[in-house]
Amino acid sequence: MPNPADYQIEIADGIVLIKNQNTTIGYSRFTGAGDVEYIYVNPMYRRQGYGTLLLDEIRRTTGQIGAVHTPVSPLGTAFFGALGIVLPDPAIQ
Repeated sequence: MPNPADYQIEIADGIVLIKNQNTTIGYSRFTGAGDVEYIYVNPMYRRQGYGTLLLDEIRRTTGQIGAVHTPVSPLGTAFFGALGIVLPDPAIQ
């Protein structure tokens, strides 16, 4: 997991933002019901736990992770799959 001394988290208006002094590390857009509409982690910071940290902050803020919108990339699909989160079938949407 990332070291909390290395980043700041801001949460406002359905957005979780993780940043450091130099750049945005990642962000996610979510609803009040905990639905994850979008998640992004800067390529330089991927596979370091920041995506999971974003979801943890959504869960802390809303009390749950609700529905997850279909990811826009295969990386997102792999990320949610590794966490055991079931994604909607894109053929149904």
